[in-house]
Amino acid sequence: MDDQQLLRYSRQILLPQIDAAGQQTLLDARVLIIGAGGLGSPAAMYLASAGIGHIVIADDDVVELSNLQRQILHGESDLGRPKVESARDTLRELNPDVTVTTLHTRLDADGLEQQVREADLVLDACDNFTTRFAVNAACVQHGTPLVSGAAIRLEGQLSVFIPRRSDSPCYRCLYREGEEPDQTCTDNGVLAPVVGVIGSLQALEAIKVLLNIGEPLCGRLLIFDALYHEWRNVKLARDPHCPVCGD
Repeated sequence: MDDQQLLRYSRQILLPQIDAAGQQTLLDARVLIIGAGGLGSPAAMYLASAGIGHIVIADDDVVELSNLQRQILHGESDLGRPKVESARDTLRELNPDVTVTTLHTRLDADGLEQQVREADLVLDACDNFTTRFAVNAACVQHGTPLVSGAAIRLEGQLSVFIPRRSDSPCYRCLYREGEEPDQTCTDNGVLAPVVGVIGSLQALEAIKVLLNIGEPLCGRLLIFDALYHEWRNVKLARDPHCPVCGD
């Protein structure tokens, strides 16, 4: 790290759980973010500000007016632009140290496999179960940690899946194909700060996993009720019969 980086990250370096060695670990890390929407926006911004050295953002959508209520990576001047381009510009403005790779596409099987294999951690901030299942399968195959978040209406949830931990479930242990709830923000709505809370916590969990500090939300599902500001921690067990990670 040079003097400018030491100053930029000084408040993190002061933390004994991080110090200079931990900050260098973050600078050397590569994180794949699936989705540049409501969850991906705060997550990407906090990861970039914290000094994640290489952020890869995948999203095939463009910025629409209805996005601006909650997707804080984008502004009115970005309407009609690919979200990944708007995200790149925002993150570079926050921290020019960060390398941002943009993938304006819905990753197919081969592309997803390659990106997950190259990443140190994957952050799932997408809005559909088909993609979530595919991302989970790729993470299990390559042993890549996955931080998964979701939010709808006034509710949010968060969990961490670490395939190399023998006691860690995977996303498919939580939801089975065909049994997942059919709900979207387009149909049901969502309050902007709710995705902000969950996306910020995704960034926090990602940093903890990368630095191997504290206890990540592995084997636990954190559920947030924003209307009454209640939090619940639900234990998740690994399913030995899971078709993705089971024995």
